[in-house]
Amino acid sequence: MSEENSDVGAWEQGTAEWWQREFTDGVDPEYTEQILPLIAAELAGRERIVDIGTGEGQAARMLAAAGAEVIGIDPIRAQIEEAERRGGGPTYVLAPASALPLDDASVDGAVACLVFEHIDEVDEAIAEVARVLAPGGRFLFLLNHPLLQTPNSGWIDDQILEPPEQYWRIGAYLIEQATVEEVQKDVFIRFIHRPLSRYLNALADNGLVLEHMHEPAPPEGFIAQAPQFREAATVPRLLALRLRRV
Repeated sequence: MSEENSDVGAWEQGTAEWWQREFTDGVDPEYTEQILPLIAAELAGRERIVDIGTGEGQAARMLAAAGAEVIGIDPIRAQIEEAERRGGGPTYVLAPASALPLDDASVDGAVACLVFEHIDEVDEAIAEVARVLAPGGRFLFLLNHPLLQTPNSGWIDDQILEPPEQYWRIGAYLIEQATVEEVQKDVFIRFIHRPLSRYLNALADNGLVLEHMHEPAPPEGFIAQAPQFREAATVPRLLALRLRRV
C-alpha cells in the first residue's frame, strides 16, 4: 500500500508498523478472503512477477510460494526491512514505482495492490509498468474503488426523512484531488482520488489493455467485523483490473 508521496516520512516513523500489524498475517479478512485469492488466481502461471508497492511482502510471499520468481518493490525502508525479515523467497528492492529497477520486458507479470491511489507521479509509474512487462505480460491493478475513495463520499443514515433512508453519498467524482484521512487514531494517510477514466486512459496510452474488471462485494469476514456496512454491501470497496501488455 505504501508508495512515494509527501508522507514517506510518516510511513517510516510508524505508519508502516501500523500497516504490518493491522493488515497482514491473516488479520484482515479483505486480504485473506478476497484480495490475496484474487491475486493468486489472476497471476497463476506467471514465471517472473514484480510486486509494486509490496509493503511487508504478503502478496509477494504468496506468489513465490506458488513457484514464481518475485521482485518486491517499495520506497519505504521500514517495509522492505520487515519484508526481508519475514523472508519467504522474494527479492526485495527499495525503489519508487516511477523508477523500477528492472530491465525492459523483463517480467511476465506485475501487480500493484492498493498502491496507485498514493502515488503522485501516476503517469510515470504506469509507463514503468508497461516498460518492464514483456509483450503479452499481465498487470493486475487493484485500487480502493474510486467511488469509495471520492472525497466526501460515505454511507449516510438519514433519520430526518420519513421513513428514514440509508444510502451511499458520492462526492466530487470527476475532480482529481488529494486528501489526508485519519484511518485510525493518530494514523494519517494521504489518498489521491482519480476517476476511473484517468487510470484507464493512461494505461491504454502505454499499451496496457483491459481484459477483465472485478468489482466484488465486500467479503463476509469484513461484514462480520463491521456489521454497519452490511446495508452498504452493494457498494464495492475494491476495483481490480486485469490488463495485458500489447
